[in-house]
Amino acid sequence: MAGTYALKKSGDQFMFNLKAANGEVILTSERYTTRAGAQNGIASVQTNSPKDERYERKTSTAGQPYFVLKAANGEVIGKSEMYSSASARDNGIESVKKNGPTTDIRDET
Repeated sequence: MAGTYALKKSGDQFMFNLKAANGEVILTSERYTTRAGAQNGIASVQTNSPKDERYERKTSTAGQPYFVLKAANGEVIGKSEMYSSASARDNGIESVKKNGPTTDIRDET
């Protein structure tokens, strides 16, 4: 089973989560003012997620590794959770690369 996108409302804005086949959230989007904006964000993840150069590997001020996925224009599309180690973060990136191209979008708004 492949991953899925869950399109949601957050207050008066829209956002989405990319979930792995096991249902775990592996990428959380930025907030969008319109449903169409969030749908464009999903399309951007589908396009950019397989490309390693689109990932920025970071460390939080608390020392926890995480990553952001960026579009070709440098805009952040989504962010990961905080991980316990750099290798766990790298496994998260591999999961987004594998699951990001999915076309399974579930509208939960």
